[in-house]
Amino acid sequence: MVKTLYVGNIPWSTKENELEKFFSEYGEVVECRIITERATGRSRGYGFVEVNEDQMEEILEKTNGAELDGRKLVVNVAKPREQ
Repeated sequence: MVKTLYVGNIPWSTKENELEKFFSEYGEVVECRIITERATGRSRGYGFVEVNEDQMEEILEKTNGAELDGRKLVVNVAKPREQ
């Protein structure tokens, strides 16, 4: 089963493939996306990484507080979308 992690404090210059590469060092990444502003296409500084449930705890433990391009990432289990 796939679980989604919320990733905050992403450097604005980071691309999705760079974020995926960073997380893949700690486990298999199913999907990775950085949220952007609709009007400008500029990163909003957060995104989501989907990982296998059996690797989630280890990935979460190793990436929360880890540094990416000089910024400490905030990583936790994503909350379900509200209707």
